[in-house]
Amino acid sequence: MSHAWRALRHRNFKLFFFGQSISVIGTWMTRLATSWLVYRLTQSALLLGVVSFAGQIVSFALGPFAGVWVERLNRRKLLVWTQAAAAVQSLALAALTLAHVITLWEIIALTALQGLINAFDMPGRQSFLVQMVEDRNDLSNAIAINSSMANGARLIGPAIAGLLIGAFGEGWCFLIDGISYFAVIASLLLMRIKPSNMRRNSTSMLEQMREGWDYVRTFRPIRSILLLFGLLSLMGYSYSVLLPVFAGQVLHGGAYTLGWLTAASGIGALASGLSLAVRKSVVGLTRMLQIGAAMLGGALILFGLSHTLWLSLALMVFVGFGLMQGAAVSNTIIQSLVSEDKRARVMSYYTMAFFGAAPFGSLLAGLLAHRIGASHTVIVTGAFCVAGSVWFTLDLPKIRAIMRPIYQEMGLLPVTGINLISDVQETAK
Repeated sequence: MSHAWRALRHRNFKLFFFGQSISVIGTWMTRLATSWLVYRLTQSALLLGVVSFAGQIVSFALGPFAGVWVERLNRRKLLVWTQAAAAVQSLALAALTLAHVITLWEIIALTALQGLINAFDMPGRQSFLVQMVEDRNDLSNAIAINSSMANGARLIGPAIAGLLIGAFGEGWCFLIDGISYFAVIASLLLMRIKPSNMRRNSTSMLEQMREGWDYVRTFRPIRSILLLFGLLSLMGYSYSVLLPVFAGQVLHGGAYTLGWLTAASGIGALASGLSLAVRKSVVGLTRMLQIGAAMLGGALILFGLSHTLWLSLALMVFVGFGLMQGAAVSNTIIQSLVSEDKRARVMSYYTMAFFGAAPFGSLLAGLLAHRIGASHTVIVTGAFCVAGSVWFTLDLPKIRAIMRPIYQEMGLLPVTGINLISDVQETAK
């Protein structure tokens, strides 16, 4: 277990871990409260999808531009500003909701503002991990711990939000979230970061964007992983938009039921993050990505068929596990492969897959649920996740052939005569 938490020996990452732990609890409270507020105001699955789309489409549209911009900025200062802006956004939501004057259009506008913030915050945060963890060998562990922390909060935040909404309303969730961002800001300001040698790029931003795109497009492991992760975001994450419908109409519950469903998926996601934290190497993670996609798809199909609360809660655990395997494993493998001078740009495409494919999935899920019902919609999206796992399985031998010499050069795999022969044979193919 001491090995599982080795990244916390780095002072800067430890500060970030504790500050972010507080903030992410508030973030999950806001996510659940926003969904329930929209559903309470509109009673519409379609509008749930529209609100989610409005927030995430901005991150998708600005992804490549944000990646290039992040590489030109001091990442700690950037994160301080994004966290401050996110605090203002949550406090604005709180003020309007507590005053009982909030409308759907204001929710959409403030959600879009959060999408704008996330477009710069996520690639900045992911690429800043390298500066917080001085030993590159601990980077994969830091990513796993960060994922575990986020999903521990995913377990705690919705449970608290469900209780608060039931007792006092959604506004208090937004208020707590707005205050929680100050913990992250404090942790960032307390860090002691070594000055990085930031090279001034003589090339234009457009040329850098094209260079980053060419790298992602032509490097098969990153391309295939991003495509699978994009599919999981498009189809897999869309279930969360429909959870209020399942809680209210399928399972005949309320805000408490929604909180328990979200918390159950958080248990699975936390277990996934911990399973990654105890790993000593990134070697073999492609298999976990393949299994996670299949598990996610299968659990969603069964969840769509379920009308019993205890069974739905159990299936949500597997959904959460599969989703976290897809997100955290994709992140870890990409960060282990990408060159430092392209890290922020590549992570911006990860952000696009995470926040970009999801809005189209949310909108699609809302439209399908409006036509065929929430249960049948989740069954369809689950089937696509299973199909994605099958495609990735067929592509896996070619991916591993390219990754093997990279990991051998990093000392993660031994160089043997058998490896050399197989590499020559793969190249000949």
